[in-house]
Amino acid sequence: MSKLETKLVNEITGTFFVPAYQRGYRWGQSEVRRLLEDVYNLSKYPERRGYCLQPIVVRNLSGNNFELIDGQQRLTTIFLIYKYMFEEGGRFFGEPKFSLDYETRKGSKHFLANINPDLRNDNIDYCFIADAYNHIRAWFAENGELSVTMPKLKTLFADNVKIIWYEVDETENATAMFTRLNIGKIPLTSAELVKAMFLSRDNPNMDKRRQDEIALQWDNLEKDLHNDSLWYFLTNNSTSKYQTRIDLVLDLMSGKRFDDKDKYATFFYFDELKRRGEDLNEVWQKIVQNFLLLRDWHENHDFYHKIGYLIAADYKSLADIYAEAKGKSKREFSARLNELIKASVRLRGDENYSDWNYNEDADKIRRLLLLFNVESVRQLEEKSQWFPFDKYKFGGRGKVSWSLEHIHAVNSQDRGNQKQWREWLRLHRESLENFSDEDKSLIADIDRLLALKNITNEKFSSLRKRILDKLSPEGLNDEFADSIANLALIKCADNSALGNSVFDVKRNEIIKLDMAGAFIPFCTKMAFLKYYTKSEKNQVHFWSAEDRRAYLDAINNVLKKFLTKPIKER
Repeated sequence: MSKLETKLVNEITGTFFVPAYQRGYRWGQSEVRRLLEDVYNLSKYPERRGYCLQPIVVRNLSGNNFELIDGQQRLTTIFLIYKYMFEEGGRFFGEPKFSLDYETRKGSKHFLANINPDLRNDNIDYCFIADAYNHIRAWFAENGELSVTMPKLKTLFADNVKIIWYEVDETENATAMFTRLNIGKIPLTSAELVKAMFLSRDNPNMDKRRQDEIALQWDNLEKDLHNDSLWYFLTNNSTSKYQTRIDLVLDLMSGKRFDDKDKYATFFYFDELKRRGEDLNEVWQKIVQNFLLLRDWHENHDFYHKIGYLIAADYKSLADIYAEAKGKSKREFSARLNELIKASVRLRGDENYSDWNYNEDADKIRRLLLLFNVESVRQLEEKSQWFPFDKYKFGGRGKVSWSLEHIHAVNSQDRGNQKQWREWLRLHRESLENFSDEDKSLIADIDRLLALKNITNEKFSSLRKRILDKLSPEGLNDEFADSIANLALIKCADNSALGNSVFDVKRNEIIKLDMAGAFIPFCTKMAFLKYYTKSEKNQVHFWSAEDRRAYLDAINNVLKKFLTKPIKER
C-alpha cells in the first residue's frame, strides 16, 4: 500500500535514484526564480501558515533509498539552493541532507556536488544545472544582504515550506506512473492525494477491509457526480475544470474557493486533520454525509430550483449556500433561500423595474428572466417538471451562453451583407405567406429582389420598410422595444440564427428549434406561442400591447414574493 504525508523541506533525507526513463534537469530561469520568490514571499504574509510544493512521488528501494518517479526538477532545485547557502554561509546552513543519483547520467551526481562552470558545455545536463546555480546566485544578489536573506530562507524551509511526500506501493509500475504524470500531462489532483491518504498503509484505525470499502464508496460517489443533472445543479463550471468530480465535495468541505491558486489547498486541509489525530473513519463519514446533503438538495423539488437558480444566476456559489445551510432547519434554510432570491432581483433606491432596459441593464434583466423561468417550472402544480440546469449551462458543443432576445425587433439597421439580407428576406417571406391574398404583391417583390445577382442597400432598405410596416403591430415603438415586456432568454447561438426579425419570423423559428429538440426556456416558449394572452381575439402573427401586458402580468404573478414592487409598463 502507498504512504502519503507532508514533510518540511528541511526534513527531506536519503538518496534519490533517477531512472533511465526520465530526462535530465531542465528548469530555466523563470521556474527557478518562481520557486525562490514563492517561498521568500511567505515572510511578507505572516498570517499564512505555510506553503507546499507539488508532490514528490517516490518508491522505496531499501532503507532511505528511493526511486524518484516525479519531482526531479523541484528536488534538484532545492538541492542547488541548499548547496548555494552552504557554500556562501558555511556550516551554519549545513549541506543538503539528501543526494541525487542517476541510472544513466553518472557524471551528473558528481557535477551537482562540485559545480564547475568550465564544464557546463560538456553535456546538456551540466549546462542546465550550472545555469540554475547562477540564477540562484543572481536572485540572492538582488534580494538584499546575504546575512539577512539566507537565514530567512533557511527558516522558511525549516518551518513553513512543505512537500507532499507520496510513497507508492513497491508493486507500483513506476514507468507507467511517470508516463501518466509527465508524458500524459495528467498531474496528481487533490482528490487523488486525499484518496491515497485514506488508503495509505500508515493509518492506525483502518484495516485493509475498511480501506477496500472506502475505495468502493469513493468510486460510487464519483459515478453519481457524473450525473450531469446533479453536477450542473451544483456548479456553473464545466467538467474540464475538474479531473475528478469528487473534488467539488472535498473543496466544499475544505473551504477552497474555485479561483484559489493553491492547487493542493484541499489536500492540505485533510492532511491537517490527519496530523491533528482525527480518526480518518470519521473524516470519511463527513465526506459521505456532505455528498448525501448535496444529493438531497438535488432531489428536493423546492431546494433544487431555489439553489439551482442562485448558482446559475452567479449570485451565490455552492460554498456560500453550504455555509448558509449550517445550523439551520429545513424550514429556516428554505426561508433564507427566499431572502437570497429576493435580494438577487432587488431594486436600489428609487429605481423601478420599468427603468431597466436592454442596453444598460442586460445582466439584471437576464437574471430576472432566468428566475421567471425557474420559478414558473417550480410552481407547476404537479411538480413533475424540473428546470434542466444541465441543458441551460451545457450543450453538446460546450458551455452555453444566453442573451436577451427582443420578442419583436424594431428599427433594425440596414447594415449587412448579401447573405444576411437574403436570409432576412427569405424568413420574412415565409411569414407573409400566412397573410391574405393582398400580400401577394409584396411576396412577388421579395422574389424579384432575391433573383438579382446583387442586392443594393437602397433596394433592400426600401423593401424592408414595407415588410416591417406589414408585420409590425401598432403601438410597439422604441419606448417599449428594449423593456422587459419585449425581452426573452435565447441561446446566443440561436439568437444569431434568429437575427433582427419581427415576431412572426421568430415565432416560426422557435417552433422549428423546439421540434428539432433544442432547449427553449419554458417562459420563452410560452411567450412566443402566446400562452400568456387570454383574449379571444388573440392573433399569432404580432406581439401586441395586449401581449406585452399579459407577459408582464405573468412575470408579476410568478415572482410576486420576490419582486420589490410589481413591474409596470413604461
